[in-house]
Amino acid sequence: MSTISVDRHDLALLAELQRDGRATNSALGEKVHLSTSQVSRRIQRLEEARVIDHYAAMLDPLVVGLGVMAFVHVTLDRHGTAWGDTFEQAISDLPEVLECFSVTGEADYVMRVVSHDLASFSEFMMKELLRIPGVTNVKSNISLKKVKQVTELPLDHIAQPRPSKMRVHFAQ
Repeated sequence: MSTISVDRHDLALLAELQRDGRATNSALGEKVHLSTSQVSRRIQRLEEARVIDHYAAMLDPLVVGLGVMAFVHVTLDRHGTAWGDTFEQAISDLPEVLECFSVTGEADYVMRVVSHDLASFSEFMMKELLRIPGVTNVKSNISLKKVKQVTELPLDHIAQPRPSKMRVHFAQ
């Protein structure tokens, strides 16, 4: 893993791209006070270093008919690489699972799942999730309303010098 140095212009570009991934290099340049070619080179460098992972359009689940969002806690009956790999491969093929995290605590995994309605969520649970080998316990929490959802990562800590294992370092 190599490190990458970023300066205030790079941080400003990253902040702007998180707000609007479709902004043109020209528009970005105006906001961060760089030329279009400088913006292009900097973005390419950040993409190559995988600081910028990918670009995507954010869809509203309700507008596209996905009215149920649940946070599902999954416990496996056995632990070890093979059991975890089996579960992780199985859920990677399930489009209802938007996110899945291996976690500490009572559950082994926490997932964010969307579904059309409660009936289809129930069907997902019974016919998909509970049939995955090794799944022994599942608890779900249905979201009642979205209180906060952001896609922008905070970047202020990068410019503050602290010893860390970050691959991104601020160059003054």
